[in-house]
Amino acid sequence: MSRDSNYDHHISIFSPQGRLYQIEYAFKAATASTTATAVRSSKNNCACIVSQKKLPDGNRLIVADSPTVSNLHSVTNSIGCILTGRVPDCKALLQRLRYEAADFTFKFGYACPVSVLAKRVADLAQVYTQSASMRPLAVQTILIGPGEVFKVDCAGHFLPFKGTASGSKEQEAINYLEKITGNFEDMDQDEVVRSAIMALGSVLGSDFRGSELEVGIVNGNERFRKLTEDEIEEHLNVIADSDA
Repeated sequence: MSRDSNYDHHISIFSPQGRLYQIEYAFKAATASTTATAVRSSKNNCACIVSQKKLPDGNRLIVADSPTVSNLHSVTNSIGCILTGRVPDCKALLQRLRYEAADFTFKFGYACPVSVLAKRVADLAQVYTQSASMRPLAVQTILIGPGEVFKVDCAGHFLPFKGTASGSKEQEAINYLEKITGNFEDMDQDEVVRSAIMALGSVLGSDFRGSELEVGIVNGNERFRKLTEDEIEEHLNVIADSDA
């Protein structure tokens, strides 16, 4: 039996090497899910998130175009999010995100900024690491607002990004985004969307159809919304033409 096998019974117990195994297990569960990418352009005040649309457990009997088969959600009129990880944890965190955003608006009289919401949900995630009676939520959260992208992990870290990714192919997608990061600031909304789609396609190594992707966008002039299948197909055609 491993020397460290007795140190993963409670979340608040450190191993002799200074590791918290329950946190590591949460990260592993959160990343073993659908890959998502996010890109923003602060100059043009827009941001986009893209995810592959997959049926739970590959069950073909589920209605594919149902709104319940989605990782992409609106939190407020100007904030969207994608939650990757365990589905029950994702649903619980989404409900809390919407509550915190609505509570902020009720108390202060204006819409909750995405940076404030990211900090709040990160604080809540960190609280779950402090007591043996709780466990961290196995969820990675990407929040987007006009010209902003924030990522929050299971342990309560939150950081702003020009472009980021989450899920099973997270590191590969981040490596791709790092190569094109110099172009982000000057991109218009269409270029932001295509960059996020191309990042996802580069790591999954497959040609997409519009029905296989979920794309959410937000900018300073519009509400957060999901692109229709036809709009996604149009972007895919432009990408295919540019590669030809």
